[in-house]
Amino acid sequence: MFISLIADYGTGDPAFNEVTQRLLMALPQAQIYALSVPPFSTLATGFWIAQLGLNLGPKERLIYHNCAPREDDPQARRDNEGEGLTYALLPNDVKVVGVFAGYTLSFIKHHAKVLRRINVSRSGSQFRSRDVFPIAATAIASGDLSLLGEELSVEEIPDPPSDRIAWIDGYGNIKTTIPDHLVQLESETKCVVRIGDVVSDAIYSDGSFQVPKGTLAFAPGSTGWVDVRSGKQIRFMELFLRGGSAWERFGKPRVNQVVYR
Repeated sequence: MFISLIADYGTGDPAFNEVTQRLLMALPQAQIYALSVPPFSTLATGFWIAQLGLNLGPKERLIYHNCAPREDDPQARRDNEGEGLTYALLPNDVKVVGVFAGYTLSFIKHHAKVLRRINVSRSGSQFRSRDVFPIAATAIASGDLSLLGEELSVEEIPDPPSDRIAWIDGYGNIKTTIPDHLVQLESETKCVVRIGDVVSDAIYSDGSFQVPKGTLAFAPGSTGWVDVRSGKQIRFMELFLRGGSAWERFGKPRVNQVVYR
C-alpha cells in the first residue's frame, strides 16, 4: 500500500511522524510519503489530491488528507468538533480519505466514482487526524467499507477557482489553477500578468524553455490530468522565469492569491 499523506502541519513538523505511526499500526507494510501544504490551504490540498490521485502510480494507493480550518461553523467548538470525514474512489481505484473542507474535493468531484461521508466522530480530539481518523482510513484502505455513510452530492462541493495560485515549487515557479484551454493566445504572444500589486510582462509559450533567459513565461506546466467528462488532457498554466524565480518577481505571493491576466 502506497499512502500519500497530505496535511498542513508544516514542513518538518513531528505531527507527520505521529500520524504516520498511527497509520503503520494497522498497515505495517505501507509506504507513507508526506506532503506539507500551507496552513489552512484547502486549495493546495485539493490540487495535490487530484494531481497525485488522477495520474500514474502504484496500483494500491490511498491518499489520506487533513486540512481542516474548522470554518464550517463560526461558533465556539464543543469537544474540538470539526468538519466531517469523507471517502472518494477515483476512476483508477485510488482511495481518498480526508476532511471535507473548502476545496479539498473540488478538483476530483467530477472524476470520483464514489463520494461518501464516513461515519466517524467529528470531535473528541484537537488532533483528530492522529487520534480519530486513522482507524477509518486504514479500514477503508484494507477494503472494509462498513463505516461508509450517505452519499456526498457534487452540488455540495464548490467548483475549483480557475484564477488562483495553486503552488510555488522549489524553483520559484508559480503553478496556477488556470486550465490551458482557457488561454486563447498565439505562441510567443506578449501578455500582462498581475498578482497582488505586482504587474509583469510575460510571453505566452507552449513550452516553458522556449523563451530566452531572464524572460517570464506563461505556459502550460507540469501539472494536469485527463478530464473524464471530455477525455481531454488538462494542463494548468505556470509562470516560469527562466534563470530566476517567478515567485520573487511577483513579490513572493501566497498560495490562493488571484492571478490576473
